[in-house]
Amino acid sequence: MCLNRKDLGLLALRGAVGGVLIAHGTQKLFGWFGGSGLEGTTQAMEHMGFHPARQSALAAGLGEAGGGALLVAGLATPAAGAVVAGTMAGAVAVHAPSGFFVMSGGYEYPAFLGATGLALGLAGPGRYSLDHLTGHAFDRPWVGLVAFAASAASAYGVVARRRHVVRLREERAAVEAQTQEGSGLS
Repeated sequence: MCLNRKDLGLLALRGAVGGVLIAHGTQKLFGWFGGSGLEGTTQAMEHMGFHPARQSALAAGLGEAGGGALLVAGLATPAAGAVVAGTMAGAVAVHAPSGFFVMSGGYEYPAFLGATGLALGLAGPGRYSLDHLTGHAFDRPWVGLVAFAASAASAYGVVARRRHVVRLREERAAVEAQTQEGSGLS
């Protein structure tokens, strides 16, 4: 058997990106690697404007850990890439107000992970994968189309709902501030 550089590269990329996503997801779900677990993640999701917060925390953790595990294995790669891209879209929405660069709290890192998941979902896993071993049973073009369409629609809905909640909070805070100013309590 002759090793193929492209397939080795895809294996390395899947392992690196998938491993990072597994670590982040298990932080959210189980509190591993210094994470806050599901309860802490639920509180953070509530604070960030994701509703319902517990379901959002569970979806984020499963999207990262599950999508990452599927990428590492090279199984259902189009669906895995779609899940990762959609999950990271939510993270990008949270970090976008801080600009691009991660050093200032920006969205650079989640955008990179999402774009990499998207690229792997489109490119496929390569020969060194469970998809290849199973004859690409879960790596069909229609799987990719359905997965990316569902992921895009879900991400749009989650981000739009979050944006609405954040806007309502800002409006409520503005009204409360005006009320305090008008009462002489400032």
